[in-house]
Amino acid sequence: MKANKINGLVLSGGKSTRMGIDKGLIDYHGVPQREYLYNLLKPLCNNAYMSVREEQVPEFSEEYKLIVDRDEYKGPYNGLLSAHYLDPKASWLVLACDLPLMDLNALKQLILGRDASKLATAFATRESGLPEPLCAIWEPEGLHKSIAYLNAGNGSCPRKFLINEDIQLLYPENEEVLLNANYKEDYEKVLSIL
Repeated sequence: MKANKINGLVLSGGKSTRMGIDKGLIDYHGVPQREYLYNLLKPLCNNAYMSVREEQVPEFSEEYKLIVDRDEYKGPYNGLLSAHYLDPKASWLVLACDLPLMDLNALKQLILGRDASKLATAFATRESGLPEPLCAIWEPEGLHKSIAYLNAGNGSCPRKFLINEDIQLLYPENEEVLLNANYKEDYEKVLSIL
């Protein structure tokens, strides 16, 4: 199977209800988190995009390529499949905006370890061994098959989909890059690490 071009996607259209403030706007690195991740993806991918809700569009300058959620699916699949509809032949390197410790080395490792013949290449921690669907490269076939999974009413969790499919699992050299900051306590923990 031919390795397709890789587009980058920062998922920043969530409501951040657990954190209480927009996780994409939190400044861990001198810029809002969503912009930090976008800038990491830009040199590594053919194109980089920000996945957003319609009401977020005015928050961005023209330097950012946006994909507005189509609101056809629940949760992260909303952004993932909105991107897939925009460019159905592309592979998508997807990052959730709640990964404040993500870095260039980890992303390079993910790209180098990619197996384009699988439905996705995802990071996991050694402790859980579970794929992290929002720090992964999704191949077009994986996203296409996800639509059937969702339409069959099997749930809306991308992790459950990946667990039951043929994917490439990788373990980042520095597992801290997978720390999800969803709560204020996580925010404090990240600040103490940084």
